[in-house]
Amino acid sequence: MQRSVEGAAGLRPAVPIARILAAAATAVALAVPAGSAALAAGPAGPAPVVTRAGLDQALVTGRGATVDFVEQEAEHARTTGTVIGPDRAAYTLAGEASGRRAVRLSPGQYVEFTLPEAANALTVRYSIPDAPGGGGITAPLRVTVGRAPARTMTLTSQYAWLYNQYPFTNDPGADLLHPDWWITECSCVPAATTPAPVITKPFRPHHFYDEQRLLLGRTHRAGEVVRLTAPTGTAAAWTVIDLLDSHLVAPPRVLPHAVNVLAFGADPTGRRESADAFDRAVAYARRVDRTLYLPPGTYQVNRHIIVDDVTIAGAGSWYTVVKGREVALDTPAPDGSVHTGVGFYGRDAADGGSSDVHLSGFAVEGDVRERIDTDQVNAIGGALSHSTVDGLYLHHTKVGLWFDGPMTDLRVTDTVIADQVADGLNFHTGVTHSSISNSFIRNTGDDALAMWSEGTANAHNTFDHNTVQSPVLANGIALYGGADLTVSHNLIADPVREGSAIQIGSRFGAEPFTGQLRITGNTTVRAGTYDLNWNIGLGAIWFYALDRSIDADIQVVGDSYLDNTYNAIMLVSDWPVKDAVSISNVHFRDIRVDGTGTSVVSARAAGSASFENVDARNVGAVPVNNCGSFHFTPAGSEFALTDLGGNDGWLAPWLLPNTITCDDRPPVVPPPAPSPW
Repeated sequence: MQRSVEGAAGLRPAVPIARILAAAATAVALAVPAGSAALAAGPAGPAPVVTRAGLDQALVTGRGATVDFVEQEAEHARTTGTVIGPDRAAYTLAGEASGRRAVRLSPGQYVEFTLPEAANALTVRYSIPDAPGGGGITAPLRVTVGRAPARTMTLTSQYAWLYNQYPFTNDPGADLLHPDWWITECSCVPAATTPAPVITKPFRPHHFYDEQRLLLGRTHRAGEVVRLTAPTGTAAAWTVIDLLDSHLVAPPRVLPHAVNVLAFGADPTGRRESADAFDRAVAYARRVDRTLYLPPGTYQVNRHIIVDDVTIAGAGSWYTVVKGREVALDTPAPDGSVHTGVGFYGRDAADGGSSDVHLSGFAVEGDVRERIDTDQVNAIGGALSHSTVDGLYLHHTKVGLWFDGPMTDLRVTDTVIADQVADGLNFHTGVTHSSISNSFIRNTGDDALAMWSEGTANAHNTFDHNTVQSPVLANGIALYGGADLTVSHNLIADPVREGSAIQIGSRFGAEPFTGQLRITGNTTVRAGTYDLNWNIGLGAIWFYALDRSIDADIQVVGDSYLDNTYNAIMLVSDWPVKDAVSISNVHFRDIRVDGTGTSVVSARAAGSASFENVDARNVGAVPVNNCGSFHFTPAGSEFALTDLGGNDGWLAPWLLPNTITCDDRPPVVPPPAPSPW
């Protein structure tokens, strides 16, 4: 390999080949496979409680991503701290926690988890306070596993704690960013109010949580105890532990016959900037049509790496980390960006885009601490056709993957997206025949997974078998216009505010929905959130007609809506357009609703929908809250329900087809926890 690099490119290797192989061998030694004699012994702990999205695993069989870790919620563990929650209100630590509960530790307190399976790595989801003036603090967390020596994780709140109105600020003392906007806390438009309203500061704190990963250096047996301790003397007045994911990570991947980025001057210690070395390596790998290998290490890259017709493979996302600072630009870029940062980008669609790009087996660690919508500081971006993204870990960027089409045939698989300031993934403008599947998305600051047909329709795209947890703002999965789209077998849990689990929305300048939309086999839990702008409860799945009517063939089949805070299903239009738009041709079949705080169906628009084999139980208020377009005509509501049979527990004949049962804000009856049907 080294000879071919020198001969073809005239380059002298920046790192001797012996050092390259030694680095790989060292990394392999750090990962001990299951069954190794190096398994650590330790005292057994209490029986572990394993969940998925805070649910009994039996309730979500076949839904969501198949992942390489086991989830345990802190509220089920042994602790000397205090369980907080349950709470589903925005701007609360419990409300943003997985399962809506967590454990708060004061200095000196701990929480203990028992490993349910062998593990050699951990992910801890946590929150610590912000600095008084914003910007975050750091604090230690002591980690012990079995009888192994204690390790210390350095927690940070530098990537958490946003405040105020969209697009938010890091300053807890800031005045209103938009003093002319409606403020629900005082039911007023502040600029039109005399005297001006007094807003409590910090105003609307949110996005409290972060996560951190830790390789343990050896494999620990099932039954070993993991203790997380907030040590005395910590700078954090409190430490909230939400959950622990325990992993059994495979040894690093070694590709001895690939082009090696170290040979082009990349620094695996992260001390030196490696962007130029990456550029040289990408160009060479493309020229000789060979895979570019990123060995174990941390590489400092503080700008975009442009990729086209190239395969880049790391040793695995736990071992190969491409990490960068956010860098202020001297002058704004043509697209409006005022910063750049680490990211792998295809060429712009206007320049022809990129194709045949294959990215796998590494992490991208960004440095994004504020939301600036014009900034291109995403982990993966541009236009990538006939390409794949597999096995990445994307952390602390603005958006994990944002694709601006036209482009086609992209496959994203087995990827983890965590702690984003905005979306997890967005197919934007003319993305076709593309998909994300078997991926895990947690703690996004906007829609976790979105298809946005702004200007040019997306078509024939699929979101399949993904797990979405705790989107802080907006929706778990959102479709904004497009043709022949599929959302199937996803697990979506704990949306917090201004959205819910699944949204079908005619908004944001999107092209109309056409063809058939297939929403099939999904499970949502603790969704149906409260919209703070409208002051009403949403549905776990909600249809929103704003820019135009929604009248494509929409088939919602086999979904389960569990433990809904408000409604399971909502169809709504905004007041200024309620007489100009409608929602029709929506068909619900083989649906299970287990628990609603209010209704099974809330209709606040004109239109119609059909229901077949929709079963419901533990319904908190009137099963159908039918307001239609709020004209309350003698002929009934402007929204009609069609009973196709087999609907149990909710759809009484007197509600059909369009009885007005409007209660604008019905009282909430918290449902019991979901259980097997």
